[in-house]
Amino acid sequence: MWRLRRAAVACEVCQSLVKHSSGIKGSLPLQKLHLVSRSIYHSHHPTLKLQRPQLRTSFQQFSSLTNLPLRKLKFSPIKYGYQPRRNFWPARLATRLLKLRYLILGSAVGGGYTAKKTFDQWKDMIPDLSEYKWIVPDIVWEIDEYIDFEKIRKALPNSEDLVKLAPDFDKIVESLSLLKDFFTSGSPEETAFRATDRGSESDKHFRKVSDKEKIDQLQEELLHTQLKYQRILERLEKENKELRKLVLQKDDKGIHHRKLKKSLIDMYSEVLDVLSDYDASYNTQDHLPRVVVVGDQSAGKTSVLEMIAQARIFPRGSGEMMTRSPVKVTLSEGPHHVALFKDSSREFDLTKEEDLAALRHEIELRMRKNVKEGCTVSPETISLNVKGPGLQRMVLVDLPGVINTVTSGMAPDTKETIFSISKAYMQNPNAIILCIQDGSVDAERSIVTDLVSQMDPHGRRTIFVLTKVDLAEKNVASPSRIQQIIEGKLFPMKALGYFAVVTGKGNSSESIEAIREYEEEFFQNSKLLKTSMLKAHQVTTRNLSLAVSDCFWKMVRESVEQQADSFKATRFNLETEWKNNYPRLRELDRNELFEKAKNEILDEVISLSQVTPKHWEEILQQSLWERVSTHVIENIYLPAAQTMNSGTFNTTVDIKLKQWTDKQLPNKAVEVAWETLQEEFSRFMTEPKGKEHDDIFDKLKEAVKEESIKRHKWNDFAEDSLRVIQHNALEDRSISDKQQWDAAIYFMEEALQARLKDTENAIENMVGPDWKKRWLYWKNRTQEQCVHNETKNELEKMLKCNEEHPAYLASDEITTVRKNLESRGVEVDPSLIKDTWHQVYRRHFLKTALNHCNLCRRGFYYYQRHFVDSELECNDVVLFWRIQRMLAITANTLRQQLTNTEVRRLEKNVKEVLEDFAEDGEKKIKLLTGKRVQLAEDLKKVREIQEKLDAFIEALHQEK
Repeated sequence: MWRLRRAAVACEVCQSLVKHSSGIKGSLPLQKLHLVSRSIYHSHHPTLKLQRPQLRTSFQQFSSLTNLPLRKLKFSPIKYGYQPRRNFWPARLATRLLKLRYLILGSAVGGGYTAKKTFDQWKDMIPDLSEYKWIVPDIVWEIDEYIDFEKIRKALPNSEDLVKLAPDFDKIVESLSLLKDFFTSGSPEETAFRATDRGSESDKHFRKVSDKEKIDQLQEELLHTQLKYQRILERLEKENKELRKLVLQKDDKGIHHRKLKKSLIDMYSEVLDVLSDYDASYNTQDHLPRVVVVGDQSAGKTSVLEMIAQARIFPRGSGEMMTRSPVKVTLSEGPHHVALFKDSSREFDLTKEEDLAALRHEIELRMRKNVKEGCTVSPETISLNVKGPGLQRMVLVDLPGVINTVTSGMAPDTKETIFSISKAYMQNPNAIILCIQDGSVDAERSIVTDLVSQMDPHGRRTIFVLTKVDLAEKNVASPSRIQQIIEGKLFPMKALGYFAVVTGKGNSSESIEAIREYEEEFFQNSKLLKTSMLKAHQVTTRNLSLAVSDCFWKMVRESVEQQADSFKATRFNLETEWKNNYPRLRELDRNELFEKAKNEILDEVISLSQVTPKHWEEILQQSLWERVSTHVIENIYLPAAQTMNSGTFNTTVDIKLKQWTDKQLPNKAVEVAWETLQEEFSRFMTEPKGKEHDDIFDKLKEAVKEESIKRHKWNDFAEDSLRVIQHNALEDRSISDKQQWDAAIYFMEEALQARLKDTENAIENMVGPDWKKRWLYWKNRTQEQCVHNETKNELEKMLKCNEEHPAYLASDEITTVRKNLESRGVEVDPSLIKDTWHQVYRRHFLKTALNHCNLCRRGFYYYQRHFVDSELECNDVVLFWRIQRMLAITANTLRQQLTNTEVRRLEKNVKEVLEDFAEDGEKKIKLLTGKRVQLAEDLKKVREIQEKLDAFIEALHQEK
């Protein structure tokens, strides 16, 4: 219809031109009309021919959009015998109006359709802002209840109807080209020729050029529009971050009385921490999602993590291995940009450079602490929480970089250990693998891509990240190679998504904000985007962070309930096993068992204070005499007894006692007291408690006892005070009554009899069994024992001849004994004679002393008279009384030190040891072992994991 209307209007224009032509009578045939009229389709004229006379017209073109008045046209004379005076301003005006109308209509329809498609693309690129819905008032989300948008949408025309309303642009272009050719200079025949013969060729070339330019223009506009909306989105996110920060700060200050619930990511991170404690080597197949960051060494893994965390938190070095153990980073939203470790309450302010340096140093120290001696890397995980406004919620695990060659200073198994750690994390079917590839090096040198393709051959949970794209674009001769890397055509690895990022200019002092600005500036001017090798949503770490977070939470929602069910089954199995094996025991884990053992040990230490003073003094006196008896008999009594008179005896005794007290006796007494305290403490610790005794604590008690004894040190001032007391006790020689005299004699007899018994045993071992044992027990003497026996008999004959013989043999006596033995066919050595004489004379002397002791039982009367007018001298009894009294006083003094000071100090040491053991998890695992302990430990951990998973799932459903 619109074509028919256009043709009718054209016909009217032609007729008006004929009627108003000057100098012409009658009707002008259609063949003589101007090209403008003949170019319009006349369906009612059957004899239309494209022939016209040669007209030479001179005209002045002007724009119909100006306000200039129309000028009359002057036509040149026509050769056919008439002078046509035509005025073309109505036709030109109509043509301009038609052109303007169709251009406006076509632009409106085409622009609307293009805008709709562009809007759909923009809508797909805009991230999900559902987590910020709380900022918008509820009335906005409920507006669909008041306005029927479905009814409005149905009332609007769709895209197909708009396309039908669009004009025929091909015809419009054809008409415009003919009109342009007509108004150009040249003869009418040439103009007609160009319009007819070359019209189609120029039209095709015009369409080709215009389409290419239009595509380039649209791409440029689309890129600028995307960057514009990206900046708008960043501005909105920044404003939202500030608003969110203010809200959280108000909640922290208590302005709002509502209680903030723990965030989902914090709850999920706690689940992973419990799993890490449950199995530090990550052997537990929990299958809970994590974002595992893997890559070659120095590929930029840490830099990508820092861009996502928005802080330079990791230690760095030039080419050396810095990540020596897995680092689990939990990103969550908070009012302040801070970081803290799981096992520490200190917060590091990530906006301050000194706190950042301290955090990097602490991470490095923890890594080196985890690495055992002789190793380079460790599988133990460091758990770090990073909170801040606008951070994407997720859990990332930074793994040591994969290496190709073990260099000097590394353990030989470093490469295999890194591979095993990486595989342990990546073999989790719900782990998201963030594969980092250095874009500045040749793709063929990559190791990590083969490892990732083995663990995820279909690429269903792998995100590929190409770092250092700025260096790659500068150094790579063919930019299409970067596109092939991004599209995964150079690797056998498949991925869920491909991203390209820039992590700075290589300067470690750059701030995160500077790196982000440099990254955005690079991609805005990069040929990779302008030539469509990369799409806008594939670049910048911001888009990477959004994509990884979305993928992480999608994986969490899909797998967490299944994992919760598996832990419920594990819990049921463990509870059934406990009921069958330990039906009457409580389920005490390792920490609870340690607390129970701690209380028992402290009770046993307190029991030391309940030991009676009498018991302490008896065992101290007995132990001290056992320690010093040999010195008293051998070095004091025997040398003094060899003297000829009592004066010399007392002088010798006093001198030796003084020397002994000054040098050895106090130290020996303290040693005895400390050993006695140890023995009593050990007796209480190891003494069975009947039916209540639990042997599971035996190793722990033994370790506590040894460590406490090792740490305990007797008071240094005790020896000095003890020395004075002992010296004063030994100076006293006054025996006050007969009872003390008898006690001294009894003490002396016991000491001498014990020495005599030891001497008899030594002689028996030397000469062999006597005739009774030889006949009764069928024992024989050796050749050496026979020689000793012959020598003993010869020496006993000598003593019988002279019972007052001194303690040492003269050389002539040794010769006499040797010759007598040789006469009987016994060859002896002089040293053998001396050794045998020592034991024989010792026995003779002890027997003589015991006989003298019996005589002194009635000597207390003479002692009181200082042995005046008496041949009996009992100075040796006085000596033993002095020794006995010194032992009693020393034992009493040591008992006071024990009960008043040392027992309390030991109790303090025990508490310190128990506190140290409580903080040392490895020590508790080593000392509290057994199936019962491990079963209770597993049961507690599984219950805790299940409870946290249930709480997390409930919170996840509430958020939906």
